[in-house]
Amino acid sequence: MSSERRPSFLAEHLDRLAGTHLRELLKDAARGKRLRHRLGPILLDLSRQKLDQSALDALGAHVEASGWQAARDAMFAGEAINTSEDRPVLHTALRASGSQLPSPAPRDALKEIAQTLQRIDALTKAVELGDATAFGVAPGITDIVNIGIGGSDLGPRLAVRALTPYHVPGLRSHFLTNVDGQSAYELMHQLDPRRTLVIVVSKTFTTQETLLNGNVMRDWISRAYDGDNAAVSRHFLAVSANVAEAEKWGVPAAQVYPMWDFVGGRFSVWSAVGLSLALSIGSYNFHQFLKGAALVDDHFRSAAWSENLPVLLSLVEYWNRDAQGRGSRAVIPYADLLTDLTSYLQQLEMESLGKQVTKQGQPVAQPTSAVVWGSVGTNAQHAYFQSLHQGTDTVPLEFIGVVKPAHDLTANHEALLSNLLAQAAALALGKTFDEALAEAKSGSDEERRVLAAQRTFPGDRPSTVMLLDALTPESLGALIALYEHKVFMLGHLWGINAFDQWGVELGKSIARQILPALDESGAKSVAGLDASTQALIEVIRERRKV
Repeated sequence: MSSERRPSFLAEHLDRLAGTHLRELLKDAARGKRLRHRLGPILLDLSRQKLDQSALDALGAHVEASGWQAARDAMFAGEAINTSEDRPVLHTALRASGSQLPSPAPRDALKEIAQTLQRIDALTKAVELGDATAFGVAPGITDIVNIGIGGSDLGPRLAVRALTPYHVPGLRSHFLTNVDGQSAYELMHQLDPRRTLVIVVSKTFTTQETLLNGNVMRDWISRAYDGDNAAVSRHFLAVSANVAEAEKWGVPAAQVYPMWDFVGGRFSVWSAVGLSLALSIGSYNFHQFLKGAALVDDHFRSAAWSENLPVLLSLVEYWNRDAQGRGSRAVIPYADLLTDLTSYLQQLEMESLGKQVTKQGQPVAQPTSAVVWGSVGTNAQHAYFQSLHQGTDTVPLEFIGVVKPAHDLTANHEALLSNLLAQAAALALGKTFDEALAEAKSGSDEERRVLAAQRTFPGDRPSTVMLLDALTPESLGALIALYEHKVFMLGHLWGINAFDQWGVELGKSIARQILPALDESGAKSVAGLDASTQALIEVIRERRKV
């Protein structure tokens, strides 16, 4: 990144710290104490970020001057901060029932949310007891299939997998997302259509991928009932803002749960979009999930910036992205139950923050969203950590660990945690050439020097460590909310709208133009499409004839 795009107020701190290795910074116990914070079941350790107290204070002064508290309060109060769509942003109101602070959200929104939670609770308890016929659901359900994409899939998918130890006995959960029919094909060969409950999640009930998969599952269940539509309808629920369209498709209005314009898809797992999660873990645990998020909401609303975990996370990201010029960040959960966390964060952060103009339509003054990527440790160590340790690019990391596992395989878990702590330490400290040379005991001086060069680790590579006491509904809710508020803060600092996503629309629009041209008859014209696309369509048509 060119130096002129880096924040000028951080220039002196960048210059000073450029010659200071993390080895030296980590010797400062007072600095380390200031950069470690606990919030309920989460410990956040920022001590391996390449910051000192002076740089952090400069970032704090910048965020204080930005008016972040007023912007935060406007979100919680339901002001239309999604300016391009003139909508409020009220995902925090979805979990306000678990907050200690009174919610400033509009009363009518809170009433609708409470009514929907009551419906979810009643249905969830009935399914758990094995008889939800009063709610239009067929008896004997053993499998739940959530059909949705983007925010209608990633949040529930993450949480359902992460909270596997809390699943209701006798209920299995599945997710259908991609328009590729392979997953649907496999599910239909695994499940009993008479014991399957399908939840179709689509705000408009026009989403192509969702309806294609929904049609496949509806036809499959219909065959099991010889086309009896009334019987088929007992296997479907919908979550949508378009009740009429869902009803026309085949889901009775009483079996449709609401979605609201004041909640964006990637922030919606706390709502009826999380119905598959509520059914999977039961009503009590779903409320614990909401309670964990509410804990972070209260903290975000009340703590000073220097103690505020979402604010501190955003400032570290601002430092790495805009001051240091780091273009990506790796998220490495050391927990197989968090396998889907990185995918979830890719949407939450990159769809929210991947913007190049401000709310006023002007070019941004600095880079915005970094690329988020990663996978679970220790698998990741044997895939790409070579590059993270000795490659030419510096990539900040986030390590996420769990202190107390949900199993009794102590030796496995201690090995897992030791690897997390070791990787964070190795990335920060590195190994000098002289240390590597001292380890090389055999060979000529030149051979030893060549080997030492290859065994040198530069270190000085920043990372954050987050430790959950245990992976519970409450701690998972808190972790997700922590990232949500970090996204809000970065949107505020960069002056962009983090709550729209126009970037996903253009490709969808072009796909609607292409689809008729791929009709098997090959009769539709490809006129109006660019030459490369036309050529590829012709190849597809020709290869179908082979």
